[in-house]
Order: sequence, then C-alpha cells, then structure tokens
Amino acid sequence: MAIERTAINPVTWSLEMGFNQGELVTGQGRTLYCSGQTAMGADGTPQHEGDMAAQLALALDNLEAVLTAAGMGLANLVRLSVFTTNVDLLFRHYGVLAGRLGAARVAPTTTMLGVTRLAIPGQLVELEGTAVD
Repeated sequence: MAIERTAINPVTWSLEMGFNQGELVTGQGRTLYCSGQTAMGADGTPQHEGDMAAQLALALDNLEAVLTAAGMGLANLVRLSVFTTNVDLLFRHYGVLAGRLGAARVAPTTTMLGVTRLAIPGQLVELEGTAVD
C-alpha cells in the first residue's frame, strides 16, 4: 500500500512558514526515528562554530544522510524538531531549512525550541526527524 499524507491545518498561518499543523499518515510500511543531527563532520568534529547558516545547512545534510541510508529522503519527513541556542538568529537563517524542505515538496509538522545549550559546545542548532514510507 502506498503512503498517503493528509495535511491537517485548522489554521493556515503555518503554511507561510513551511509547516503543517498536523499530518495524517496512512499506508506506511516503515518509520525511521532520527537522532538529533548537528553540524558535525564525518569524523565527529564540530564544524562552522558561530555560523548559524552553515551549521543549519550541515545539520540538514547530516539528517538527509541518515534518511538516505534508510532509502528515504527529505520528502519522507513527517516530523521535525528544531533545537537552537538562539531562536532569533535561527529565524534570520530559516530560509536555509525552509528552502530545502520546499524543494523536497514537504511541510513536516515542526516544533522549534530554544535551549540553553546543545550537547556539543559551539553547536547552535540540532535537527531531529521522523520519516515514513
């Protein structure tokens, strides 16, 4: 059975920001729960200290790598949690994320949380996702 996604939006303001209020998913065969991805190099070293746009892009690359390894892609995301140490700075660079999700033609349910710090000092943003196919 093919996956079917139905956007649930009792209000529409979130669509302008690139996310649905809810997503009803039926027919999925697999669910992938992804650990939080940050701007870490393949060798586990932090990258792009102090550069929110570059960290966001690399965290998204790393999330996409996990999805790809499971035979999925950004289009399979149904849930995205965004953790940041600086919400205002993240909003200035949110187009990095919104553009990639838009290109994948996906608007996963999304929560953004401001946190005191992330596990790795110097990291500004972490992305955690759930994907289905």
